[in-house]
Amino acid sequence: MSLLRIYCSLHQAPQSCQWALLGSGRDALLGSGPLAQLPQRAERVQLVLPAGEVLITRAHLPESARRRSGSVLAFAVEEQTLGDPDAHQVSWLGSVASADVLAVVDRAGLQQWRDALEAAGIRGYELHCETLMLPWAPGEWSLAWDGREGFVRVNAFEGTTTDCGGPGAPPLSLRMMIEDAKSRGEAPTSVAMYAMVPEALPEIEPWQRALGVALRPAGDWSWRTAPPEAGISLAQERARWRFAPDALEKLRPAAWIAAAALAIHAIALIADWTRLAGEQRSLRRQMETGFRAAFPEAVAIADPALQMRRKLAEARHAVGQPDGSDFLPMIANVAGALKAAPAGKLRVLSYESGRLTLEIAAVDEAGVRRIIARLLEAGLRAEVSAASTRAGGATVVLAVRSS
Repeated sequence: MSLLRIYCSLHQAPQSCQWALLGSGRDALLGSGPLAQLPQRAERVQLVLPAGEVLITRAHLPESARRRSGSVLAFAVEEQTLGDPDAHQVSWLGSVASADVLAVVDRAGLQQWRDALEAAGIRGYELHCETLMLPWAPGEWSLAWDGREGFVRVNAFEGTTTDCGGPGAPPLSLRMMIEDAKSRGEAPTSVAMYAMVPEALPEIEPWQRALGVALRPAGDWSWRTAPPEAGISLAQERARWRFAPDALEKLRPAAWIAAAALAIHAIALIADWTRLAGEQRSLRRQMETGFRAAFPEAVAIADPALQMRRKLAEARHAVGQPDGSDFLPMIANVAGALKAAPAGKLRVLSYESGRLTLEIAAVDEAGVRRIIARLLEAGLRAEVSAASTRAGGATVVLAVRSS
């Protein structure tokens, strides 16, 4: 698997960079230059940040805030950064000694590199810190030294930069770190020293006496040739999904076909709606014509079907015949529909203007549906018009009319 490492400083304009291309079975290919000349088509891409540009610190977070990034974690390190939380991107790395380890980087500088890399055709990459790419073993610290200054990795998730030191005197910051670790019972048994440039390692004996910890030379080290699995990713930048220009050209015929199909479908819907509306108007005109022929004395026609039912009821009453909306026919049909209901459930029954109101007590929903179905079979329309709870239990009110 090919791996492209890009070394960049967030404090510099994203115009050029150093890079290394690693591949299985061959030596690393090293280079530097403009971003436009970066190797393309690497299977993995890592953006490596200098050790001094990533702050690794501890904080105590609630369980729900872990494994998040952004402003939630930025507020947890507000005291260490002494700046606007929105100016930093913070990532959770892991837990050490019941504390959470966070990595802090400059958001604006990282965004500039994101935009520049995207313009160069690189959109998916891992974000790494140079500090956490150092080899490390439990109980031992690792120090990368360039002859004047360096950085140290103290465990799987933590590390920091050092100040200046000389051939016979270690950096003061490193001495203070070891003294602090001793006070907490976390002092290393030894420190592995890696040279970032040839012959950069200092004299071992003076450093050992000053630090009080065994030192061992561990050879040369560089971010360029570190193993592909080295380090911990601070963030995963996923490639943004987008159409390539040639893909848009290939999809243009399909888009035209889809647009034509949608247009035809819309025209068919409009034509069908127009036809149904015309049929509705035609049926209403026929009903109005039939009503006018039967009752020419009518002044206005608002609802010919309803008005026809009312006129028919009046005609039946005029010759002494009952209508389906009268009390006796309706109560007979209702009685037939309530035969299967438990006795004593009908509490109140009232009638007014062709409408029966039934108040039925302690009937479950399935029982109400059965009663409504039997009323429909008897030619009546029933609706649950209200429901209330009284001392006797749940009460259902049905409004019944003639169909």
